[in-house]
Amino acid sequence: MILISWFFTLSCYAIKHEDRLLLDNSLNISPLQSNIFNSQILPPDQAFVFSTYMDDDSNVLIVRWEIADGYYLYRDQFKFALEIGGVLGDIQFPVGKFKDDAKYGRVEVYENLLEIRLPVNDVENRLELVVNYQGCADGRLCYPPIEKVSVVNVSNTKNHFIKASEAFIFSAKFASPSYLVLTWHIADGYYLYKDKFNFSLESKGQLGVAKLPTTIVKFDKEIYQQPELEIIVPIKSQGLEQLDLKVEYQGCAVAGYCYPPITKLVHLSLGEVSEQDRLAKLLTNSNIWYALLVFFGLGLLLSLTPCVFPMIPILSSIIVGQAKDVTTYKAFVMSLVYVLAMAVTYAVLGVVTGLLGENLQVAFQDPLVLVSFALLFVILSLSMFGFYELQLPQGLQTKLTSWSNSQQGGTLIGVAIMGVLSAVIVGPCIAPPLAGALLYISQTNDALFGGLALFVMSLGMGIPLIIIGISAGHWLPKVGAWMDSVKAIFGVILLAVAIWMLDRVLPEQVIMLLWASLLIVSAVYMGALDAATSGWSKLWKGFGIIFLVYGVLLIIGATSNNAQIKKSDNFIPIKGVNGLNAELAAAKNKLVMLDFSAEWCVSCQEMDDFTFSDSGVQKLLVNFVLLKADVTANDIKDKALYNKFGIFGPPAILFFDQNGQEQVAFRVVGFMSAEKFRQHLKKIIQL
Repeated sequence: MILISWFFTLSCYAIKHEDRLLLDNSLNISPLQSNIFNSQILPPDQAFVFSTYMDDDSNVLIVRWEIADGYYLYRDQFKFALEIGGVLGDIQFPVGKFKDDAKYGRVEVYENLLEIRLPVNDVENRLELVVNYQGCADGRLCYPPIEKVSVVNVSNTKNHFIKASEAFIFSAKFASPSYLVLTWHIADGYYLYKDKFNFSLESKGQLGVAKLPTTIVKFDKEIYQQPELEIIVPIKSQGLEQLDLKVEYQGCAVAGYCYPPITKLVHLSLGEVSEQDRLAKLLTNSNIWYALLVFFGLGLLLSLTPCVFPMIPILSSIIVGQAKDVTTYKAFVMSLVYVLAMAVTYAVLGVVTGLLGENLQVAFQDPLVLVSFALLFVILSLSMFGFYELQLPQGLQTKLTSWSNSQQGGTLIGVAIMGVLSAVIVGPCIAPPLAGALLYISQTNDALFGGLALFVMSLGMGIPLIIIGISAGHWLPKVGAWMDSVKAIFGVILLAVAIWMLDRVLPEQVIMLLWASLLIVSAVYMGALDAATSGWSKLWKGFGIIFLVYGVLLIIGATSNNAQIKKSDNFIPIKGVNGLNAELAAAKNKLVMLDFSAEWCVSCQEMDDFTFSDSGVQKLLVNFVLLKADVTANDIKDKALYNKFGIFGPPAILFFDQNGQEQVAFRVVGFMSAEKFRQHLKKIIQL
């Protein structure tokens, strides 16, 4: 009823003062539609939010309006009268916007934010200002003239508001070569407008679309009023180590004081960056052939890491299984198919991971999946011992024969499947080249180039495998008892791979018993308990006795009541972003190291066993508060923690300074030897 009464009064006034009524006849709406239409018009105090304040540094009274979108004020309708407290000087109007009016021609209007400066001579402690103004809702209607009386206590306004630089403490930094982090510390009782942000480069480079957080609404405007505002801005630096960033923003005090628009010009230096960031930058800025050559070389280096070693017995056992008719050419073809399948798998999963921001490899580390594939390796190993022949059904073999002159087609399909499984299950968790390519894909959406880099990297990883495969095909004896012995050796190795996979899901005592069982049974078959009659049999018996003794020691260790103390017990477990923030706050004025780890992550176990356990590393780690994020579950909190730092999975080690800020340049992704890690820690401590 209040709204209807207000609208009726407005309509009557409009009839009386039709010279300022700007109803748009072109709308051609009925009276009923007009009532509904005009009911959506804002009341004048919401359309034009009025306030006044004294400038801190001069005797200038500032009259301010926050004008809603789609509304405007007439330049020629302002009237000011200072009834008490001094004498007005020359009024300072800003330049407005000129608008073509159907009745009055070209008129000057103000939109969005308006501040008019009123110099006051002979100013007293108390001012009483009378203000008249008039505005319209664009294309709909005009309001009657509005009169406001504002009382300003000068003594209370002086030095009442803090400086803009104190109300909004701004900082900017490189988080990586591919994105910037802009931060504002907003004082209590102040806020920033969302629509007043503007970012541009004064130097070479290209900015992406800024990622703005959620806002709140005040005076029909979206604002930020939280203590700390963080905005992420993607950037293509095009090989530049330095750039000049221009940042524009504007804010107000809740009490009614608004600052003029603020412009900051920031000079940023990229400085030292992490290895994966350098690789992502390489893909962005280098010649395509040079970048692919680098990734091929990185793949060759990756082939020397422990994560790739289990692929060797898998491929070798496949070739050994065909020993009765394998040739060097067939061994080469099978090795090539295995490597190509592995490379395609890495490329496809890498592209999907980069585009979706999900660590898809985690899905294949589910205990049920790992146990299933471990059983598959056990089945393959039993065929090596001669318990049965693994072959395709006869009908399918006949169809494949028409495609290939032998069952080679069926063999190649099996080899390809094993290549896929090796890439997903047995391959490295996350290494810097892989993380660099994923970072590039996620930030540029260039899946083709990123996927090609992963494919070429995988080919580099596969070159030693191809060489070993050809060697197996060349060195294998054609006939005789040697075939059975070699196949049995690879059968044992396949069982070892199965235990290695189960190590991610079974208790440590059970794994020790499985290793002990494999060693002891192998020792028995090697003649450890039999009489040796020849030089070769004595040699085998010697190795068998070593395996037997070590297997017995493992059983003793597994059944011992003395709990093994892991070096990782010094780490404080955290969960999710909130858990990390709480520990960072508690560790104020101390260096912090955060280790992303998971039970299924092989490289994480290597870091625990070979790097964190090193005595030199242990001495340096006392300078840090040690945090560990166990992301085995890969749940919502784990993914949120991934996304916060732009990583795709473990192992990843992050370092924070005494203020809780991550030192991105020192981020470690993938396995790092103890010696390199010691040098890495020394650099951070000396900062």
